Amino acid sequence: MRNCIGIDVAKQSFDLHCLKTGQDRRMDNSTDGIRQCVAFCNETRPELIAMEATGGYELALAGTLQAEGFAVAVVNPRRIRDFARAAGQIAKTDKLDARIIAQFAATLEPMPTEQINENTQKLKALVARRNQLVGLHTAESNRLEHADVRDIRRSIAAVLKVIETQLETIDRQIEEHIQNTPQLQQRSETIDSAPGIGPTTAHMLVTELPELGRLNRRQIAALVGVAPFNRDSGTFRGKRMTGGGRKDIRSRLFMPTLVAVRHNPVLKAYYTRLVGQGKCKMVALAATMRKLICILNTMIKNNQKWNPNLIKIA
Repeated sequence: MRNCIGIDVAKQSFDLHCLKTGQDRRMDNSTDGIRQCVAFCNETRPELIAMEATGGYELALAGTLQAEGFAVAVVNPRRIRDFARAAGQIAKTDKLDARIIAQFAATLEPMPTEQINENTQKLKALVARRNQLVGLHTAESNRLEHADVRDIRRSIAAVLKVIETQLETIDRQIEEHIQNTPQLQQRSETIDSAPGIGPTTAHMLVTELPELGRLNRRQIAALVGVAPFNRDSGTFRGKRMTGGGRKDIRSRLFMPTLVAVRHNPVLKAYYTRLVGQGKCKMVALAATMRKLICILNTMIKNNQKWNPNLIKIA
């Protein structure tokens, strides 16, 4: 079994378990606590450190450990819980969670997360804030449709104006941040060159899908959740289904894919052929999304802007 460390991160503290020594530790989720964790890891020299994604509480710890040269995997919490159930671990405490995360890391060997630095954290925060503002704008717009009282409509219109102003500010800050980071700018421009993809989607992908260009086409499709999986048992042959992966990315690729099947000649032909073969439109659209993400993956891997011939190899 590999020498792995599992860390269960909370707002105020984090629990750590080392498979090699069997030691459990609790440390404050603070500068001092992170420093103690680094010292512990330097003593035990783990091959892999795993922790759950906890909405940002793990970023400082993960980034510091990566800067010290450790391989760190930030994992979807659902994968950890599914693994715990499969292992018969029903009880749940912080100490037990750290232990099961370490066992998960040693058994399934998740891919280490790309380097988390200050630039990455800032861009992720900006994109997350933009998503929040878009959600607020949608909610207020829906309320405006059903508001019959003039004063209420004025109130909603005023709130919408403020949100739109904030969206313009956030978009400008995201654009400036990417322009000031050459690597991100190059990746964003490469993605943006594909017909159907705009700057907003390009910014989202370089921020939330840093694995783009580093995985093969099957891996990147599975990571986004657009790879079809068999559902067969005995003589039963179920429908192939997609799902799992990064749902937020998949949902935000829906509209760009719709645009692509209308305005991208290559993907339009691909989508039309699938529909002509009897595939229902949603199935054809999901397949087109998979093709799109595989093409973008190839573009980033080859550092090559949009080329219709990529459809043959992606």
